[in-house]
Amino acid sequence: MAFISEKYKSLLPLLLLLYVPLTCLCQSTNSSSINITTNTQTTSSPFSNVTSPKRVPGCSKGLHPIYRYLCDRRAAWGIVLETLASSGFLFSMGLLLGLLLWSLCICISSKHQRSNIGGTVACMSMFLLATAGIFAINFSFIIRLTPQTCPTRLFLFGVLFALAFSCLLARCIALLGFAAARGWGEPALALGLFLVQVIISTEWLIIVLVRDQKPCEYSQEEFAMLQIYVLCLLALSFVLSLHFLCRSCFTYSYSYTGAARQQGRTQAVLLCLTLLLSVCIWVVWITMLTRGNPELGRQPQWDDPVLGIALVANGWVLLMGHGLSQVAFLCRGEAMSKDIPLSFAGWTSPSADIPGLNSPKEGKENGSFENDGENRRGRSAEASLRSPYESGFSMTEIDPDKDYTIPRPQTTNYNEPYDEYYGHN
Repeated sequence: MAFISEKYKSLLPLLLLLYVPLTCLCQSTNSSSINITTNTQTTSSPFSNVTSPKRVPGCSKGLHPIYRYLCDRRAAWGIVLETLASSGFLFSMGLLLGLLLWSLCICISSKHQRSNIGGTVACMSMFLLATAGIFAINFSFIIRLTPQTCPTRLFLFGVLFALAFSCLLARCIALLGFAAARGWGEPALALGLFLVQVIISTEWLIIVLVRDQKPCEYSQEEFAMLQIYVLCLLALSFVLSLHFLCRSCFTYSYSYTGAARQQGRTQAVLLCLTLLLSVCIWVVWITMLTRGNPELGRQPQWDDPVLGIALVANGWVLLMGHGLSQVAFLCRGEAMSKDIPLSFAGWTSPSADIPGLNSPKEGKENGSFENDGENRRGRSAEASLRSPYESGFSMTEIDPDKDYTIPRPQTTNYNEPYDEYYGHN
């Protein structure tokens, strides 16, 4: 590894993650008919280098040269990536369809009850759409860079990752208990963070397309700088996931039961692991794209394979680490809340477990408030159910014709009313 300077020896383990698969998958690149000049080593616009191959193993004879990596058996990286991308896209869409059908069934079955899963389902739907889009745009990197695929690469790469990481960031904020991400605030927050990258990518794409009257020419350093906001979302999500993991593992709250606490720990570990792997993937592909490939003398041959591998790897990490696990947690939590309904009887009455006291009361059990037609005369039939605050008489024993006023002292001496009491004449 003499070609790596002392400055980048600390990045050697990360570079090896992509060096080995690229060496195996791109071993036939030198035999291709792409002519690389010294001016194209700093750009990613090989429009003038597309030539018609004589005979590509695995492809039909009349296939356009820009699609050769979709079927070229000599450069197997394209076939491997399109297989993984296709399966990931189908799995993401199947998971999204299952989530929507499940949420629809939940809404129909509990139409008379208030459901609080709408915001979570909406945020998860956006995340799965972003993951499916990440797998889909991988084909624009397997196909050669053309004026048609260039806008797709520049715009959708950052936008789709921004949507995925915005959903992860909103989920971290919701798990930490912030009021801004409760209920429907979670998808609203994710959309607000996502729209910032949409504006950035749109402005940058317009500048690139009209700059110097050249059709979509840019350097790899400029492409990496376009993802600065996405990197900020990823870094902030990772920091908040670490905070949530520390709080879940090293703090205790009496508001959590054992099962809910264990599920919270598992969710925190998976979320933190997903973001950690995403950080590693982004560090590797940015390093290879801006420093590794030029120093290895493999630019631009390895630029598209590096980005394709990064898309497929990060897509599967997001899908398995957060998409599938979060849907499983959501379905399991909703099922547990329906199977075990909450009962607050023991919180409001210390004698709730006494037989006969859990039935609905109509107010007739108190003997002091019986109807006139009943003959209990103020006494309850069962002594065990008699209230300790029950009076000794009922309202029916009082005769309205009698005078029940309190007797007052009678005297005719109005001037000195108390003289007779004290024995004065």
